[in-house]
Amino acid sequence: MSYVSCALRAAAPRHLPAPWRSPRPFSSATGPTAKKSVPYQKTLKEEGSGSGEPSQPPPSSAEVVVVGGGSLGCQTTYHLVKQGVTNVVLLERDRLTSGTTWHTAGLLWQLRPSDVEVELLAHTRDVVSRELPAETGLHTGWVENGGLFIASNKQRLDEYKRLMSLGKVYGVESYVLTPSQTKDLYPLMNIDDLYGTLYVPKDGTMDPAGTCSTLARAATARGATIIENCPVTGIQVRADDFGVKRVYAVETAHGTIQTPCVVNCAGVWARALGRLAGVHVPLVGMHHAYVVTERIEGIQNMPNVRDHDASVYLRLQGDALSVGGYESNPIFWEEVSEKFAFGLFDLDWDVFTQHIEGAVNRVPVLEKTGIKSTVCGPESFTADHKPLMGEAPEVRGFFLGCGFNSAGMMLGGGCGRELAHWIIHGRPEKDMYGYDIRQVTLAAPGPRFHHSLTDNNRWIRERSHESYAKNYSVVFPHDEPLAGRNVRKDPLHEELLQQGCVFQERHGWERPGWFSPGGAAPVLDYDYYGAYGQERHKDYTYNRLLGDEYTFDFPPHHDIIKNECLTCRNALALFDMSYFGKFYLVGPEATKAANWLFTADVSKAPGSTVYTCMLNKRGGVESDLTVSRISPGDPSSPLAPAFEGDGYYLAIGGAVAQHNWSHITAVLQDMKLQCKLLDCSEELGMMSIQGPLSRVVLQEVLDTDLSNEAFPFSTHKLATAAGCTVRAMRLSFVGEMGWELHVPKADCVKVYQAVMQAGARHGITNAGYRAIDSLSIEKGYRHWHADLRPDDTPLESGLAFTCKLKSNIPFLGREAVEAQKAKGVFRRLVCFTTEEKVPMFGLEAVWRDGKVVGHIRRADFGFAIDKTIAYGYIRDPAGGPVSLDFVKSGSYELERMGVTYPAQAHTKSPFDPDNKRVKGFY
Repeated sequence: MSYVSCALRAAAPRHLPAPWRSPRPFSSATGPTAKKSVPYQKTLKEEGSGSGEPSQPPPSSAEVVVVGGGSLGCQTTYHLVKQGVTNVVLLERDRLTSGTTWHTAGLLWQLRPSDVEVELLAHTRDVVSRELPAETGLHTGWVENGGLFIASNKQRLDEYKRLMSLGKVYGVESYVLTPSQTKDLYPLMNIDDLYGTLYVPKDGTMDPAGTCSTLARAATARGATIIENCPVTGIQVRADDFGVKRVYAVETAHGTIQTPCVVNCAGVWARALGRLAGVHVPLVGMHHAYVVTERIEGIQNMPNVRDHDASVYLRLQGDALSVGGYESNPIFWEEVSEKFAFGLFDLDWDVFTQHIEGAVNRVPVLEKTGIKSTVCGPESFTADHKPLMGEAPEVRGFFLGCGFNSAGMMLGGGCGRELAHWIIHGRPEKDMYGYDIRQVTLAAPGPRFHHSLTDNNRWIRERSHESYAKNYSVVFPHDEPLAGRNVRKDPLHEELLQQGCVFQERHGWERPGWFSPGGAAPVLDYDYYGAYGQERHKDYTYNRLLGDEYTFDFPPHHDIIKNECLTCRNALALFDMSYFGKFYLVGPEATKAANWLFTADVSKAPGSTVYTCMLNKRGGVESDLTVSRISPGDPSSPLAPAFEGDGYYLAIGGAVAQHNWSHITAVLQDMKLQCKLLDCSEELGMMSIQGPLSRVVLQEVLDTDLSNEAFPFSTHKLATAAGCTVRAMRLSFVGEMGWELHVPKADCVKVYQAVMQAGARHGITNAGYRAIDSLSIEKGYRHWHADLRPDDTPLESGLAFTCKLKSNIPFLGREAVEAQKAKGVFRRLVCFTTEEKVPMFGLEAVWRDGKVVGHIRRADFGFAIDKTIAYGYIRDPAGGPVSLDFVKSGSYELERMGVTYPAQAHTKSPFDPDNKRVKGFY
């Protein structure tokens, strides 16, 4: 018999090669032996598995073909038929669950630091614990034994307290326990090093075979066809009359199924399936392992344990435990085998030992407990530890539901439902932007992975490794990755680096975060945190500055960011915003497209600039951006391209540029309009000069009159700066008078230096996006995908003024907005301030008259008003409309980490509510 203590002693340290040089994807180290076996009484493995004969012949056609019979494939199929699509075919190359699902630990934790994920997890739990048993009369294997999160330090417990406050919004029962209370709940636990715990009584575990077989039973009863032993051999893609590639058919060894829609739920094998359609699927396969102990007296009915600081979990397995976690040196599965089914790897004890140490420390009885079996199987991981979902940008009708980073069981129900809605209606119901495959593109910039990244195998491995290794790390508000950096630098990067810029990373771009007076803090090559024999960086300034901000209090650089903000408010600041997306919409039908796409009337004279939204059919906000009408220009200049017809210049927040590109492209394809969308994001830099002295300084640099009469707010024109042609726009995202300069990349440094030289005697400063975050929330400007998302409407978010409802011009989403206006707004975005100077970051619960009415989406500190500012959507607990009178009449508190703070609600921005400063009136 193998013993845990034996495993601890036997594993000797060794150096592994860097993962991309590993000659074999897995190895067997000298150590204790234990059989390879999953701990479940029932699996779907049979003697006839992979026999070559399909369980039934494939049909000639289907509305949707789902490929992959694991958790996501079964959940998506079930939800498709439940939402009314009956002609659905699920194809599985072997037996259901045979890939990665069959060996999963099946844990479900209800609380995560994301409101959307809490909702997704809640639906999965509802499906396996209530829906399926009621629908089929079968037990899915759901066990509700609770979950216990371990905190060994204050920061970790603070994170759990944030989760507890968010849980109150969604009715998730949870309690912060002292070490002694934890001991009462879990007598076998060592509490000597505990700071506290978070107990969630209704967490639990799922059974892979029980869940998937019950889903299959329910789906087939509603009309779905499930075919096992039927591998896909090809996907036919055809171009339509406008050159748009679309799915046409799925080929199998046993026949071809004509279909307009394929859903890739193939897990680790998703990359290979994507290649059949010409779709890039950026994920990697890794070994993920746990061990199953022999019987432990007194462990029965104990909650599952997640000890993040030890990077280990303890899953109740009847009268035993499954012990696993996330190590710093995971093993990559280099050559994914097409024949791998119901398979397990040999466990590498040298890699796994670190989990043994943490487990024995937490539950000491494990040291004398035998190891019954090892479970080491493949899992798919992505570069940002988020799944890949939605319609691929390369091929219409090709959807993804893969890359779930070992969370495919617990996210499966929620994501299966959203994916089904996505397929049927073109968009999910919830805000799935963070999972959207459209942010992974080969053609244009994207906030997840730009093509220069997804084509870079080393980058994918670096980021996937870091995401895996930090899976159990505390999620701090201002953390940044160390892997895969310095891929996309704008023209001012080196100039700003030498001035102390501490960069943030967004979709491969290095953008300014804030400026350190301590000098340059370059981002160095990734050191794998010392894994694989890599030497860790010493005296790493950038990493030290990040570490200083690992707190839920005000960060130590709070006063530096304060100085950047107040200098902007009182003098002027320069913001490098070159990573912004910059597109041209041009052509004979560009105005027709613009009228339909944009909520505001943008078909004005050249020289105008309009702030507007783009909506989906349900009236949800897909984007907010500025649109400038332009005249044709020089074909060789990125500032004004040559075109026939009409032209519009779109400037979009860089982190959401690809989302905008994908949304516009899909609309243009569906409407078959004669116009083009051109991307000049890489060819143009962009700097924004903001503050009451901006006009004085820029008048020395630009050759055009900047007076209110000659250059009013919300206009633009071509001008000369330092001998270079630039496009100057009078706009602001911080609530001050200012201008954006859009500059050809070759001229950016020259123009920047001219502005800084002219501004030196006026006290100009560099400022970064941390200052923008504070300044913009203080003015009440929205941040898309923070306080503005695809499931929020303009009426709910206070952006009704962007909608041309007084005109008779139709626009996408207009009918939904008008219907909501007639019915009433039942959810409204509200600004809150607190007198007490307490840091908030989002996810705090909002209390009104003693009842939870919502949660904070976005929060920051406003230095000009010297208060914490928070924005969140609230509802009426009685179910009525949320009017402005309702907002004004309540008494509010914001709950942060279990403590409530009195708050004041505002119906207008607390800073410059009359909007005078941006118009130059001080």
